[in-house]
Amino acid sequence: MPKSPAPVAPASSIAEFEHSLDELEQLVTRMEGGELSLDESLKSFERGIGLYRHCQTALEQAELRVRLLLDPEAPETAEPFDSHID
Repeated sequence: MPKSPAPVAPASSIAEFEHSLDELEQLVTRMEGGELSLDESLKSFERGIGLYRHCQTALEQAELRVRLLLDPEAPETAEPFDSHID
């Protein structure tokens, strides 16, 4: 019996990723500005690590979905197709 296809990510998952990435970029900009106190910097850094991990997990899940789409029978050996056109 063939495996069922991977579920499609809901739009909210994509929106959450984009929101997290945007917030992370804003945090980095604020921290690079050097205007934050030590306490604010530490809190921002901690929040940034959480956002980074959330984004990384979302990207890993997206990669898995792509692998499942490329080769549903053996996703661990799936190779992306060659998009180079002569």
